[in-house]
Amino acid sequence: MYASPIPDRGSESPATALSVLNSVFGLTAFRGEQEKIVRHVADGGNCLVLMPTGGGKSLCYQLPSLLRKGCGIVVSPLIALMRDQVAGLIEAGVNAAVLNSTLSFEEASEVERRLLAGDLDLLYVAPERLLTPRCLNLIGQADIALFAVDEAHCVSQWGHDFRPEYIGLSVLSEKFPEVPRIALTATADELTRKEIAERLSLTDAPCFVASFDRPNIRYEIVDKQNSLNQLKTFIAERHAGEAGIVYCLSRAKVEDVASALSEAGIPALPYHAGLDASLRARHQDRFINEDGIVIVATIAFGMGIDKPDVRFVAHLDLPKSIEAYYQETGRAGRDGKPSSAWMAYGLSDIVQQRRMIDESSGSDAFKRVSIGKLDALVGLAETAHCRRRRLLGYFGEAVEAESCGNCDNCLTPPKMRDGKVIAQKLLSCAYRTGQRFGAMHLIDVLVGRMTEKVTQFGHDKLSVFGIGRELNEKQWRAALRQLVAMGHLRADGEAYGALKLTETSRGVLKGETEIWLREAAPSTRNRAIRAKSRRGELAPTPANGAAADPALHAALKAWRSEIARARGVPAYVVLHDSTIDGIAATRPATLGELRGIAGIGDKKLEHYGEELLALVRAGAAP
Repeated sequence: MYASPIPDRGSESPATALSVLNSVFGLTAFRGEQEKIVRHVADGGNCLVLMPTGGGKSLCYQLPSLLRKGCGIVVSPLIALMRDQVAGLIEAGVNAAVLNSTLSFEEASEVERRLLAGDLDLLYVAPERLLTPRCLNLIGQADIALFAVDEAHCVSQWGHDFRPEYIGLSVLSEKFPEVPRIALTATADELTRKEIAERLSLTDAPCFVASFDRPNIRYEIVDKQNSLNQLKTFIAERHAGEAGIVYCLSRAKVEDVASALSEAGIPALPYHAGLDASLRARHQDRFINEDGIVIVATIAFGMGIDKPDVRFVAHLDLPKSIEAYYQETGRAGRDGKPSSAWMAYGLSDIVQQRRMIDESSGSDAFKRVSIGKLDALVGLAETAHCRRRRLLGYFGEAVEAESCGNCDNCLTPPKMRDGKVIAQKLLSCAYRTGQRFGAMHLIDVLVGRMTEKVTQFGHDKLSVFGIGRELNEKQWRAALRQLVAMGHLRADGEAYGALKLTETSRGVLKGETEIWLREAAPSTRNRAIRAKSRRGELAPTPANGAAADPALHAALKAWRSEIARARGVPAYVVLHDSTIDGIAATRPATLGELRGIAGIGDKKLEHYGEELLALVRAGAAP
């Protein structure tokens, strides 16, 4: 076991925090709000931290745990997250351990002994384990540096990932009032933030909010046509051979999509709660440890996955909220490299989500909040303006620039047209057919299609029959979705997707409300984005301007894979891709030069320095 990297922990200073950041983690500077948070918690303060995935949340509790006397207790909801973070800390020379259901009695007893002996810097514990009388009693006897509640949005009933066991964490402030508490999440709107603060007794504590912007992620939402074929094309043309996550709403769809991708030559694995636990674990391990694996999953997969080189996240079904969308898409590009958040979306998605809300057993208040969150997400999907600006605005972050330059709407702005007459025809059709029918039937009536259903209800005799022949079915579907997003129509979940007029539709029908609609021309748009992607126009220039040596880069990755297999850890725990890139670009000749590369701390230099320099020298040989 490594010795603790902090031999004498007392009062800290910014310089001490910076020296530990460098010696343990191999980093030379803090990012954003990290230094303020570290200083505040290391001084004994409580706080709530909102920071995007990949923004460096872990350091905000790991570093204060090393600076303060005692062991930091990290409450984490997922075994995979605990395992990978602890493996990474041990690689960096930190005394870290987990206490969860995967340990045998003997292993758990050894961890408890080390905690009481003061031999641990950080201990990761599942919430249900922490709340047992035995564990609370154990912690009461130990010297505790701080409590960190990771994925803190799980405590909120308004959050997208509510977990009942998190509710009991209020006991921490009651039993250990003198121990600082830090709650962290990558996503929470104002309502969720308020509930986190109340449940964890942090109402008087400062809230540190970092920018939610992930500039390396390209946001793209396409009209759903044949979503599976659209997905295959997206992967083949933009992310062939790269790791990605595909989210689907149902287990059956997960299986079908994974099978179809595999048949198309894309290495894809299914993941959902209905699979055997051992099979799920194997699939997750392959995704984490192998290159180029695509995991097709329900939302049961993802929280706590620390894989830095996920190049894309795709949605084939609409998530429940902007928070869920942001959390899920945020699993792409944790290493800061160009990545994609791609979604295929249609009117049926809105109907399906509304039905799920209406049929849920939640209270009326819960349903109202859920519908509001769904409406906000539909607004993001249908906006004709910058998606990033809309996304950040939802979290209360103002953006001055009109264009982000890295979403589909900014890369290829959609054409707009006056849609007042189109909207009036659509609303009139919904009204005259009794507000009892879904999109397909309304379109049949508008274009004058004599279906069995149209004649059965006599809708071919209505004045609205055939008045919309100037548009095709795809254009009418796009118009319908936009009117739903604007709030002039709503999909009734209880009436199987019947489209009903809202209060605001009156102004549209009277001609008092202006309506501007996006023209549906996705195929041309998508071709333009794909062409820019192939030409490299969407990829930022490396910050240091240096180009990596391809042969050395490949040799370093092969070496890393061997080390990872031998140690039984994910490759990125040994060295992050960014560190590999740095070595391949700068070709260090000495240990001192190697130590200057981000991600090479004292322990990694000690363990791997000579081997890495040997690889560089071999690459330089004629």
